[in-house]
Amino acid sequence: MIPPTLTTPRLTLRAPVMGDFAQYAAFLAGPRSGGVDGPLDTRGAWAYFTSDVALWSLMGVGGFMMQQKGGGEVVGLIAVNVGPLFAEPELGWMVYDGYQGQGFAREGASAVRDWALEQPVITSLVSYVGRDNAPSRRLAEALGAVVDEDAASHGPETLVYRYQMGRVQ
Repeated sequence: MIPPTLTTPRLTLRAPVMGDFAQYAAFLAGPRSGGVDGPLDTRGAWAYFTSDVALWSLMGVGGFMMQQKGGGEVVGLIAVNVGPLFAEPELGWMVYDGYQGQGFAREGASAVRDWALEQPVITSLVSYVGRDNAPSRRLAEALGAVVDEDAASHGPETLVYRYQMGRVQ
């Protein structure tokens, strides 16, 4: 599948390209990457990056780089993750240092959530969020997800936020 390009008022959401890797790896090596299993070395970051890219051809979903419109800075990534590492399809996000708290994750994740809920491969959609990750918990709730205590989790420190199937208004 050719990855789509989505747009929001401030963002172009596009497939990752090789030129995105250095910034992606730098974030995953840093202290704020704990919510996405970091910090990771270059090998670990490469495994994540190539997964975000390869999922497009394998499953019809994958990673969307959040780039400010007009060819501006890349501010993070929103991804739809599926496959053996995830009990259910997951909507995940990471916002690069210096861009958090500006609404980019909500704007990008809202657009990707709506797109994902229309894809045939998506029969459910969740976000796995650390119990102590207050900003991501607030974001999942703002996106309309609710905690599903009965869902398969990544461990006791992780909450599963479930999105309602069907396009969100």
